[in-house]
Amino acid sequence: MSGNSANINDQFLGQALDLARQGIGLASPNPYVGAVIVDARGSIVGTGCYTYVGVKHAEVLALEQAGGRARGGTLYINLEPHSHQGRTPPCTDALIAAGIKRVVASMWDPNPKVSGQGFEKLRDAGIQVDVGGLETEARRLNEHFARYIRHAFPLVTLKAAMTLNGKIAPAPETELNRAPGTPAGGWITGEAARANVQQQRRQSDAVLVGVGTIIADDPLLTDRSGLPRRRPLLRVILDSRLRMPLESRVVKTVTTGDSPRSDVLVFCSAPDENKKRELEARGIHVEHVPPAADERPEICAVLRRLGELEITSVMIEGGSELNATALNSGVVDKVFLYYAPKIITASGSIPFIAHGAFRPNDPLPQVKRFTLHSFGDDFAVEGYLRDPYEE
Repeated sequence: MSGNSANINDQFLGQALDLARQGIGLASPNPYVGAVIVDARGSIVGTGCYTYVGVKHAEVLALEQAGGRARGGTLYINLEPHSHQGRTPPCTDALIAAGIKRVVASMWDPNPKVSGQGFEKLRDAGIQVDVGGLETEARRLNEHFARYIRHAFPLVTLKAAMTLNGKIAPAPETELNRAPGTPAGGWITGEAARANVQQQRRQSDAVLVGVGTIIADDPLLTDRSGLPRRRPLLRVILDSRLRMPLESRVVKTVTTGDSPRSDVLVFCSAPDENKKRELEARGIHVEHVPPAADERPEICAVLRRLGELEITSVMIEGGSELNATALNSGVVDKVFLYYAPKIITASGSIPFIAHGAFRPNDPLPQVKRFTLHSFGDDFAVEGYLRDPYEE
């Protein structure tokens, strides 16, 4: 393939990826897919973006827009067209019937049950198939789907904001004039970093915290990006004995809807039945899971249950104890760690990971393929502890 052809492919694949990103918040639990159809003269004649409610797949929408101009043209798409009967007929059949001559895709379908079958069906029909352009960007965009579809387990991102010396908050103390939702000790990072947190929530199906965070900070835990989403961000709280205050903002702002019946889901292990009834009367869904050794809800069981609820991605925004539990249990796929150019020196300040969480000879979690981001005076490290596409 000539350099000019590769550049043209990347140009149209880049447009397909931009279209796919329009499905963020709208397509889960299915993948983000964008499609661009280019006719034989190199002009775009059809585009499409998949959303779950819209049902029709991106390539079908693009074909409908292109009409007869699709014949002899090229489809650019970020993900392998599906060849199986699901909520819609196989897209490969529609592409063959429309007379598409060539398909350029960024990557294969990560679903091991169907991966490669779409490409094979297209090639059997005489369609040229090229795979691999902008693959890194395409894999990153659908990493949540890859983790979920291969393991029935959500992609787990551990998020935290801390000082340069790894402190997430000063020593606990009584604060008389703190605004609701402001963390104990005030904000570590600035407005730009906090705005990015909303974008991270936007890309997640659920946010998970421990009840200690609810008691200490009284957060809302909502997606305040201002962008539409198909289903509300699920607010998940680990609360072994149901200590969550009824006057907390999470309780006061619960909304009811489809399974799990509300946007607040509490996992407990030794519940107070009276408190359970009080929470449920306010629309909060409470589920019991087996306790771990520390008698708190077992985090692997919690995440497995979230997978059953078609939650494909979870962002953990807890305190030092939950951070330690998540890392120790091996459930964390990636981290997004915000750092402010500050140092807390006072005794009693709270570390990112609880003291004593790891034994001296425990292997250190290794962050790989990391990226640095800048947010005003702050910066963040985004990296992986595990490849979401691995078995």
